[in-house]
Amino acid sequence: MDVKFNGLPEGENRIVYVRPLAVEGLPEALRAQIGALKTVYAVHGENGEQLALVADRKLAFSLAREHDMAPVNAH
Repeated sequence: MDVKFNGLPEGENRIVYVRPLAVEGLPEALRAQIGALKTVYAVHGENGEQLALVADRKLAFSLAREHDMAPVNAH
């Protein structure tokens, strides 16, 4: 995935939700960028807005923490 990332938005609520996504359910253009991965991880704000899409869970949690957010698992 070679997409420019501008950072997570600033705001009062600092909790974000991390959940796995099956690559097969994503749009074709995005799947082409992802390559051989079967699962990626999405970071969502409290309102459900997808803020980021990354290759693995550890990276999703690190990304959130680097932006002073508290990541939690979502199913």
